[in-house]
Amino acid sequence: MNKNSLSENLTYQRKLKGYTQEQLSDKTTVTVRTIQRIEKGDVQPHLQTVKLLAAGLEIEIDELLILEDPKEEVIQRKWMLLLHGSPFLGLIIPFGSILFPLFIWIHKAEDSKVYDAHGRAVVNFHGTITLLFFLSLLSFFIIPGYNFFISGAIVLFAIITTIYNISRSLQTGTFKYPFSIPFLKPKEV
Repeated sequence: MNKNSLSENLTYQRKLKGYTQEQLSDKTTVTVRTIQRIEKGDVQPHLQTVKLLAAGLEIEIDELLILEDPKEEVIQRKWMLLLHGSPFLGLIIPFGSILFPLFIWIHKAEDSKVYDAHGRAVVNFHGTITLLFFLSLLSFFIIPGYNFFISGAIVLFAIITTIYNISRSLQTGTFKYPFSIPFLKPKEV
């Protein structure tokens, strides 16, 4: 949902009331030039100017100003980097590739739907990779000798996919984790 800007809101409210810029200027003591510049989006007016315009249009100030939702957090690159990059700790600490993203996801899922979706994808992918890795290690008893190559391929695939998704999430805000088992299903609204 795209929010209207102050200039669009002012133009809309002025035309809705049927005022020209000159008539609005006479009612508000704001110069015509200032109203023109605000409607073009050239300037960001002072709060007092917005109050005068709202009083002249006989509307609430909230109908002109764009208020940000305090519950909606700005998506920060550091959290995206931490969320997608923390599975590399699994190379040092057993099950770290699942546990660290899981803790970050639990911490940030309430803040934004974006963090929630990325966190679920990371945990699902690395849970799947860990499961495949253990199955490849168990395959030693079935196909001895080849399980080394299978295990190496799984680890290499996980590293490449993780690096790719770190880059992709920082640049475009999207991700692509193929072959994931959905352990954590998306929330149904």
